[in-house]
Amino acid sequence: MIGVMTRWLDPDEQRTWRAFLTASRALMETLDRELQRDTGMPHAYYEILVRLSEAPGRRLRMSELADASGSSRSRLSHAVARLEEAGWVRRENCPTDRRGQLAVLTDHGFEVLAAAAPGHVEGVRSHLFDPLTPAQVDQLRRISEAIIDHLQPDRPA
Repeated sequence: MIGVMTRWLDPDEQRTWRAFLTASRALMETLDRELQRDTGMPHAYYEILVRLSEAPGRRLRMSELADASGSSRSRLSHAVARLEEAGWVRRENCPTDRRGQLAVLTDHGFEVLAAAAPGHVEGVRSHLFDPLTPAQVDQLRRISEAIIDHLQPDRPA
């Protein structure tokens, strides 16, 4: 890329970038720490259980679950193995593709999720929404959607 000029961040952009990065990390670390403390479950496992709970029949192909949870296939496979050990998820062969597997949320896993959800939702509310005005919440949603639209233009609406 010879001859391309770097578009350095100006001071306001630099402050915005650093604030965004710090706030995002602090929020996710806090939510993860609270979930671990209250349920013994990391946020990544909670996200998997939520995705499965919202899927038809509480099941998803492993590849779809990896995409939906923003995880690599290998990381997801390891997480599902741990969730299987806990009895929260089970794997089934995919009926339409011999190579594919489905992750299925068990009744026990659904109960664990249902017990964890109120505390997690309260954490999201108190750490993300309560400090913001309704106008700021709307702005945050619009900003987040604009970033997602830019980075994932082919995602389903």
